[in-house]
Amino acid sequence: MKRDTDRKNFYEAKLHEKKAMMRAHLSKELKAKLGTSSRALLINKGDSVKVMRGSSRGKSAKVARVSHSKLAVYLEGFSHKNAKGSEILIAFHPSNLMLTDLNPSKDRKGKFKLENKSQPRAAEAKAEKPEIRV
Repeated sequence: MKRDTDRKNFYEAKLHEKKAMMRAHLSKELKAKLGTSSRALLINKGDSVKVMRGSSRGKSAKVARVSHSKLAVYLEGFSHKNAKGSEILIAFHPSNLMLTDLNPSKDRKGKFKLENKSQPRAAEAKAEKPEIRV
């Protein structure tokens, strides 16, 4: 358990500080695919994750919603019924999740080259327009 002051700082953090806390570890396969040495990335809607702790350990799902203010990640297929009978998504802490696949976004495409990393560079060179000399 953390000390009381650490816990207090965690919950009283500003929103931009809480966003930085919304990171989850990368799986070994994803780390190799991206070719990065970073250990964790921010979780975004549409990413695939694996639950590492709790009663749902070992199950995989897609991220349905991310709440930076509550420090919670909501997964598709993990819900319970409330007193009125409606389904409510269960909140997971990002430290209890592992990223297994990323949803390509503009920021991530530029950073990691998420399209097809297996294509050789020679194919890219042929795709470029030839120079015209006059």
